Amino acid sequence: MSAFLEQAEELFPYTQAMRRDFHKHPELGFNEIRTSGIVANELEALGLEVTKGVGKTGVVGYLEGAKPGPTILLRFDMDALPIEEETGAEYRSVNAGVMHACGHDGHTAIGLTVAKMLNAYKDNLAGNVKFCFQPSEEGTNGEEVGGALMMMRDGALENPKVEKTLSLHLWNNRPLGWIHVAEGPVMAGADLFSVKLTGKGGHGASPNTTIDPIVCAAQIVVALQSVVARNVPPLKPAVLSVTTLHSGTAFNIIPQTAELGGTIRTFDADVRETVCRRFEQIVRETAQAFDCAAEVKIQQVTAPVVNNAEVAASVFASAQALFPQTEIASHPYLTMGAEDMGWMQEKADGCYFYVGSANDEKNLNYDHHHPKFDFDERALINGAALMATAAADLLK
Repeated sequence: MSAFLEQAEELFPYTQAMRRDFHKHPELGFNEIRTSGIVANELEALGLEVTKGVGKTGVVGYLEGAKPGPTILLRFDMDALPIEEETGAEYRSVNAGVMHACGHDGHTAIGLTVAKMLNAYKDNLAGNVKFCFQPSEEGTNGEEVGGALMMMRDGALENPKVEKTLSLHLWNNRPLGWIHVAEGPVMAGADLFSVKLTGKGGHGASPNTTIDPIVCAAQIVVALQSVVARNVPPLKPAVLSVTTLHSGTAFNIIPQTAELGGTIRTFDADVRETVCRRFEQIVRETAQAFDCAAEVKIQQVTAPVVNNAEVAASVFASAQALFPQTEIASHPYLTMGAEDMGWMQEKADGCYFYVGSANDEKNLNYDHHHPKFDFDERALINGAALMATAAADLLK
């Protein structure tokens, strides 16, 4: 399958141009109108069967192989982030306050390149490929659910039924040339929580006549630090982070309400149950102790991403054959970052793999979601070549 690497090299000008265009015109989740329009046009130009508006702004391209076989889905996320870009790149964002700071512009460009390569290879495919260009991976963006669940509700995994999935992430925590493929968990599941505390407002000079929700909120934030430290087994990872706390309007007013929010990250279902249970118990009972009323909401946003052993082994073999001079990492590599691809992999066995994209010499090493995030575009070649090879190998 080294031919796919050669093709990815030949198509690099196309991939780079598409990536830079997407980067220059970023769009937030469920608003990827321009991006999805370009994607649909490119897929239609290849003669693929294209379905638009899947999950609001998602696009699915369907490629039928020449021989009968299973259907696999390749997922590429399209959305950007609400960040003001500071890279100074010639292709920097022209949309104020919106930036591709996670590499999804690269993922979308890789997806279009893979579609070109596999379309040319379709006479050798024993099965079918769904190219799934997903909106709103970064969050729900005001909707009830995020992009993966939204596309699943619109039938992205059906007609024909998807049996296996592949997905990737350009990874700026590792250098260009690094590739990681492993079975088991790779990204955590995520819950969002919100708490509204209601006390009794009054004058800041007469606190005894009030029920202060700020004092209550402060006690809750401190008490929550004990959950991971004292309720979760030390060898099982978990995160409970309070990331927002809002209350008050003036220096001499004790407010009526205080609101806090944040995230819970876990891999294990039992650990998640423990953390959520203790979270709610601490919030409600602390609020009661301070005479405050508490409204508590916990929403599971993503399931953990867990790679199927069989599919991961196939992708690992593809990577070894494609990059014989590279040591492909296969040890457990966990991040508490979350990815809604976990929902799809719960329904269809899949493999989510990483492609190193940082380059220290070029100062392309800022972390994901940083205003100066950018990556070495040669990683686009590695990502496209491996995705095409892995897909073709699954459909031999």
